[in-house]
Amino acid sequence: MPRFRFSEWLAIGYFLYVAAIAPFFVRAPWRPLVLAAAIAGLFWLAALCRPVVRDFAPLAAALVAYREMEWFTPAVQDHHLERVWVLWDRVLLDQYGLRAAIESAGRVLPEFLELCYVLVYAVAPIAVWVLYANGKGLRARQFWVAYLAATLGAYALFPYFPSEPPRIVFPGLDMPHVEAMVRNVNMMILGGYGIHSSVFPSAHVSSAFSAAWALLVILPEKRWIGCSFAGYAVCVAIATVYGRYHYGADALAGFAVSLVAFPALWVAGAANGGLKSAAG
Repeated sequence: MPRFRFSEWLAIGYFLYVAAIAPFFVRAPWRPLVLAAAIAGLFWLAALCRPVVRDFAPLAAALVAYREMEWFTPAVQDHHLERVWVLWDRVLLDQYGLRAAIESAGRVLPEFLELCYVLVYAVAPIAVWVLYANGKGLRARQFWVAYLAATLGAYALFPYFPSEPPRIVFPGLDMPHVEAMVRNVNMMILGGYGIHSSVFPSAHVSSAFSAAWALLVILPEKRWIGCSFAGYAVCVAIATVYGRYHYGADALAGFAVSLVAFPALWVAGAANGGLKSAAG
């Protein structure tokens, strides 16, 4: 019988947590429990496959976790949080001139930021590929601990902060003045796959930064890789606010949640060390 990795237990624990709080938020609270069992089955089957399959299985769990949050969409949104957050954004975008600075070079930066936003979905598989390319494929399980802790950590807070993105709550207001072509791709993805339960914290930001933190820890001899991912994550945070996908408060909270990657890596390392000692 295969044993679950720490990252897999982390994901299963998250889905069980969602099942535990579901009776307070959803009409069919049995569905999250069934989903938790299905995720455990997914990891069990992945453990029977080749290691490379198992190394990418957590990505499927993260995608399922995101879609599951759609079940937590409240019947009525009063937007009391958004009305406060948007005021802070207007200070950042207008008074501090963030929008004008981004658009000062024409379409270049708006297109670049939209591209950064759409590439977030590929951050995890790219990071795992980087580990394989640098001879650190066995450390992929460590990467997933950091990534899942931050990404699922953001999703775990969604039910308590029901909210919708500024482009929906305030249509036509505070929008970019430059229409980037890549934006059409982002809108298409969000239109078909987006959820409406919450935007706080930003999981885009938390996942991007967590990938950077993981690579900095796993590849200390090549810090430029982790630093590059961190620089990219900063661009993602800016893109979420400029493109009106998120509020500045979401991006800031997403960064804060990403820091859970560090204690998660430490706990995972301590747990694995304990298991090895016991086995010895």
